[in-house]
Formats: sequence, structure tokens, C-alpha cells
Amino acid sequence: MKVLVIGGGAREHALCRSLSQDPSVTELHCAPGNAGIAGVATVHPVDQLDGAQVAELAVRLGTDLVVVGPEAPLVAGVADAVRAAGIPVFGPSGAAAQLEGSKAFAKDVMAGAGVPTARSYVCTTPEEAAAALDAFGAPYVVKDDGLAAGKGVVVTSDREAALAHAAACERVVIEEYLDGPEVSLFAITDGTTVLPLQPAQDFKRALDGDEGPNTGGMGAYSPLPWAPDGLVEEVLDTVLQPTVDELRRRGTEFSGLLYAGLALTSRGTRVIEFNARFGDPETQVVLARLRTPLAGVLLASATGALDQLEPLRWDEGAAVTVVIASEGYPAAPRTGDPIEGLAEAEADGTAFVLHAGTKADEDGRVLSAGGRVLSVTATGADLAEARDRAYAAVDRISLKGGQHRTDIALKAATA
Repeated sequence: MKVLVIGGGAREHALCRSLSQDPSVTELHCAPGNAGIAGVATVHPVDQLDGAQVAELAVRLGTDLVVVGPEAPLVAGVADAVRAAGIPVFGPSGAAAQLEGSKAFAKDVMAGAGVPTARSYVCTTPEEAAAALDAFGAPYVVKDDGLAAGKGVVVTSDREAALAHAAACERVVIEEYLDGPEVSLFAITDGTTVLPLQPAQDFKRALDGDEGPNTGGMGAYSPLPWAPDGLVEEVLDTVLQPTVDELRRRGTEFSGLLYAGLALTSRGTRVIEFNARFGDPETQVVLARLRTPLAGVLLASATGALDQLEPLRWDEGAAVTVVIASEGYPAAPRTGDPIEGLAEAEADGTAFVLHAGTKADEDGRVLSAGGRVLSVTATGADLAEARDRAYAAVDRISLKGGQHRTDIALKAATA
């Protein structure tokens, strides 16, 4: 099987790493890729938002499967362009990707499907926003209606800060605050069958103790030893399957990866948000534990054959990812600094480094090229061992001004 992955972040590096280990994959390509992905796949310069460019590349390579990683190409309809060229695609249509592209659309779908979620108002004026904030009270939850790369949400007890975020967006969704721990649950679907993966938890805040601004994610771990028994089955029955069924009923069939961000509240499980693609950095730990070869699962989603798959196989151990970010992230990331110690971090075989914001210079050195630079991932018999291995690898990497959280999975590993 010839596979083309679209994207250039750590999520796509995780996908490429897993696909490169799949014996059925005879050729692996990625566009545009990054310095790390180039080690496991042939990279191609392409505008990942241009469906015609991506489809032309897929046809030229004789691709059997295209995997679209990031949300922006999905919302832009890149999967539609590739499907129109007759090539199977893992990823929803532009219309179905509005489940992530528009918070208001997602709320409407959840209402139609009877999915439990936070009460909310869609606001387009300062007056509407102020009224919604006062209706719910603090802490305030204000979400940009459009794509914001995981950073369009403000949760604050400062009413003025909440109003300012609302004013900076064309349209916002203001919600009641959901208490309780958060869980990320991915599911692969072909539009009918829904196949849940293992749950994970990510860390959105920039600093230890969940302080600092929201980011795209500073680390993750799986499994969740504290999660209630039967959680995956409950979410499949009350959230994932009803959502896929509702979209099909509307004529907007969703195939690809459906991501449910959940809050385990005092009143039961509630959906915080949907995404239309693998989450970053949760993908890094979920795929690290998946033992079933990945390509066949993604192809079954793309071709409507998920009901024919054997049950997925999982590593019984644990995985932890720690994100190394550049100085100034998330507000003003510094880039262009050399990264050293990458080989040393992987030397003992207990951890591996996935590249997010990197590029290679003319001399072959790896430089920082984004806010989140690396995802250092390790597996172990349990969370404590995986965590120790991940941080040992982080300590071997040098990036001027680099920053990372020191408490990823700490509470779960020591409970």
C-alpha cells in the first residue's frame, strides 16, 4: 500500500511513524512534512490547504490512501478534492469537518443527536456576549466559533477578559462551565460503524499546575487509571454513535477521526467539543499503545469496511508525551535555534522524539520552526515508568530557551 499523509506536525510524525512500522505499507509519503518526518517518509513541498495540489500529488504518486492530519485542510475541503480524484481518504468532507470548524454547528448537531453537552449561547454582538456571561456566571467559557488551532478558548473568572476575547471574534459560543476532569476519546468511523480508541488526557495550560495561558497542548498520557469502568462504552452509546448517525441523517456523512473532548462532571459525562481529526498531543500516546497495524484500520474507514475489522489490539502498558516548546510560546514563539541531543534522547530505545515545529538547514542541522517544537514520547509497564523515561529523554535534548511542563501525568502516576 502506498500512503500519503498530509500535514507537518507532531501528530503527522506520529501517524507516519506508526504507518512506517506497518508491513503492508510499501511506500510512505508526507506533504509538507518536517525534519523528523523526513526520516521515515519521502516529503514533498505542497500547500496543504490546496485540494487541487494535494490531489495532483496523490495521483502522481499512485497513492492507495491519503491521510489528512490537520483540521484546516479538512475544513478547506482537501479530502473532497482527493475523493473526487478517485483515491480513498481518511478524513471527513469539508461539510462534515464543520463539526470542528464551527462550534455553533457542533452544538446544533449535538442537540439533534441528544448528546449531553454544556448549555450555551451563540453571540455576535458585545451586548449578546455580556448577557450570556451574566446568565452563566463565572468561571466564564468563551469559544471562538471558527478554527483557532486549539487556542481559541478562554476560561477565566475575569469578566473583562472574557468580554475582550468575545469582542476579538466575529462569532463566539459562550457556555456554562463544566466541572470535573477532562478526557480525550478518539473514534475511527466510516460514517456508520464507530470504533473507539483508548482514552487519553492532555494538558492545555502552558505551565505546571495548570497555570498560564491555553496552548495547543503541552503533554498527554494514556491509559487513564482513574477513569470510571465502562466509560468508553458509555461515550460510544451516548455521544459518538448518535453524532455519526445524526450527521448521516442530515446527509453529511462523517468518515475519518471523530474526537470527543469530554468533562466527567458531577452531573455525568458532557461533551466539551468535537474535533474532526486526531488530537495533538494525545495522538502521540494513543498510537504508541496501538498494536494493530494502522494502515488497514485507516483504509477500512476510508472504504466503508470498518465492520469487517478484527478488534483492535493494545499494549497493556502506558505512554507519556512531554512537549518541548520554544521560548515565548504561546504568545511570541522564538524560532531558528538549533536542537541538539535528538539521537541521545532515543539512544536507549525506551523513548522516541516526534517533530512538530522543526526544519533542517543547509548543513543538515535541525532548527526550531514553531511554537511546539518536539513531542518526546515514551512507553513503559505503567505510567510511572513511561513518565520517568520520557523526562529522562527530555533532559538529553538542548534547545535555547526551550520550555516544558514537569508535571505531565504526575498525579495519575503517583495516585
